[in-house]
Amino acid sequence: MFTTTNLDQFREEVRQFVHEQLPPELRQTVRQGQQPTREQLIGWHERLAQAGILVPHWPAQWGGRGWTVTQQMIFDEEMALGGAPELNAITFDMIGPVLMRYGRPDQQQRFLPDIASGRQWWCQGYSEPNAGSDLAGLVTRAERDGDDYVINGSKIWTSYAQYADWIFVLVRTERGGKPQEGISFLLADMNTPGITVRPITGIHGWPVFCEVFFDNVRVPVHQRIGEENQGWTVAKSLLEFERLKLARIGENKRRMDRVREIALSRRRGGRRVADLPWFRERFADLESRLIALEANAGRFVARQAAGERLGAEVSMLKMRGSRLIQLWEELIVDALGPEAMPLSQEWLAGQAGAAPQEALAGTASSRRFLARGYTIAGGSSEIQHNILAKQVLAL
Repeated sequence: MFTTTNLDQFREEVRQFVHEQLPPELRQTVRQGQQPTREQLIGWHERLAQAGILVPHWPAQWGGRGWTVTQQMIFDEEMALGGAPELNAITFDMIGPVLMRYGRPDQQQRFLPDIASGRQWWCQGYSEPNAGSDLAGLVTRAERDGDDYVINGSKIWTSYAQYADWIFVLVRTERGGKPQEGISFLLADMNTPGITVRPITGIHGWPVFCEVFFDNVRVPVHQRIGEENQGWTVAKSLLEFERLKLARIGENKRRMDRVREIALSRRRGGRRVADLPWFRERFADLESRLIALEANAGRFVARQAAGERLGAEVSMLKMRGSRLIQLWEELIVDALGPEAMPLSQEWLAGQAGAAPQEALAGTASSRRFLARGYTIAGGSSEIQHNILAKQVLAL
């Protein structure tokens, strides 16, 4: 399975796998717009790993299949349309490739097999209370003490740190010079004494983000990636690994299907919502945007397949894809009308046995608020506009 070079057949194989192998309770959780548990996600990771497709874009040496970018995008799209949860990109698309490019052989042997098994969860320690978009302004420090670094400081907006086994963290190891200088890239076990995780319950009601505090945390020097004070180079490389995925084609198509299902099953004033002029106009507009986004992403995929290095202009995919997700979520809420009003997490927790359509309506407002973060996380839209203006348009 998954050995064909025919992309249509490959797509059908992925679709069949998701249909047969995705646990029904996990599919229902995702399709109802609810948050899967860590246990559900780890179980799905392990099932994918057993089939050899958890990290198919990795080299075969480390448990991958060496899939092309096109195959990976088809895989991601069919996973989303089949009701599978988004995979942990921080683990599989960020730290994994970083270890392959910058890690020493002993670091690769230590971490990559565990990551590829699906059982190890990573989080990203970048942003700080006063260093988010201006990441080079970070102040969390790490001072050398023999064979260890001693870390003091804090990180914020760390996605799912409460689930993580390890964190890769940017720390300041030298002061003076340019802000980007004097930064190192360290790996820390989340069970290390002195690390405290404080989940942040967002406006959507779910603890997605966390604060992570470091109080005299000792991290061995051999857990540094790259040279001391050269962590900025490693940190920037993460952008290359996530750029094309940030178009979120599959996630947008999942939401389009969700909107269509809602509109066909709800009535307002005696007419189906799907037949109302305001809905038809907005749906057509968003569908057209999605078609354009997919075509644009295909252009970048073709360039990468031809061996061309992608430049800053690929930032437009992130901007368009994340904003489009927000617009779909807004249309879901508007199509549901008063049904989308519940926000009480206690009430939602009691809807576990509700019909799928009722549960989906109950989480709609929470999902809409959660989607507000898509234009912030991974580089805010304002930052992306600046990148395009300076590096592409030379303004």
